[in-house]
Amino acid sequence: MAGHSKFKNIMHRKGAQDKKRSNLFSKLSREITVAAKMGTPDPDMNPRLRLAVNTAKAQSMPKDNIQR
Repeated sequence: MAGHSKFKNIMHRKGAQDKKRSNLFSKLSREITVAAKMGTPDPDMNPRLRLAVNTAKAQSMPKDNIQR
């Protein structure tokens, strides 16, 4: 691990978790953007966009990131 300091251990673990979460969120936001450009920007009329938004919500992506 990262030594004996509790903070250092948390820092390294959290860094790895944040990196995975960041990669997931960027992938989900890219899918939302592509789905919105391919069809209508209304999730009710665009099934691909609706699926992308529901997947993002299931992965606990912040609403602010989804609406952008």
